[in-house]
Amino acid sequence: MSATAAITVEGLTVERGGQEVLHGLDFGVPAGVITGLLGPSGCGKSTLMRSIVGVQIVSSGAVEVLGEPAGSPSLRPRVGYVTQSPSVYGDLSVRENLRYFASVLGVGAERVEEVVMTVDLGDHINRVASSLSGGERSRVSLATALLGDPELLVLDEPTVGLDPVLRVDLWKMFAGLAQRGKTLLISSHVMEEAERCEALLLMRDGHLLATMTPAELRAETGEDGLEDAFLALIERSEAR
Repeated sequence: MSATAAITVEGLTVERGGQEVLHGLDFGVPAGVITGLLGPSGCGKSTLMRSIVGVQIVSSGAVEVLGEPAGSPSLRPRVGYVTQSPSVYGDLSVRENLRYFASVLGVGAERVEEVVMTVDLGDHINRVASSLSGGERSRVSLATALLGDPELLVLDEPTVGLDPVLRVDLWKMFAGLAQRGKTLLISSHVMEEAERCEALLLMRDGHLLATMTPAELRAETGEDGLEDAFLALIERSEAR
């Protein structure tokens, strides 16, 4: 695991609708690996990711991304962000979607062909996005995030609602990106996906319970299954 932090968060507190939803979080995300942001739905994962990419108003604390304050204009080509809902135009083809986003980012048309191959959509490049499966649309969204060749990818529940085969395909793709030196922060509420991550951020109710590897989580709790290990961690935190 890299000793260099791609993301550093200190004392991050966020309020939404008059309620505090993130409670003084402190952690670092190592560069060049896949870090999983795991926790039940509604625990604050999306709010945290929005804070990291700089589109969330924070109440206090600091978020540094790739050595710059989160949301800095200089980070725009260096950070790719994929929301839960596919960010594509349904009435345009895959190629047309990517050409549009390429023009917004100011990258050349040749980059469209490169990212299509990266996400394995070459056979579907001329298909209208609305005709694609959920997994395929997710890959188009990922392709748009890759157009600028970002150093950091922030992916919010990219596998939600997908069948197991499609989830496996996407995780293989994520692993390939990490092997190329990309840093990936991937949120999920499915604990079995923690197995595919090199580092873990474990959240519940707006609090960060732990930062560790899957092996460390097992060792810490004495549980073989990661879901059981996470539940044991919750029980231990509540007993304090």
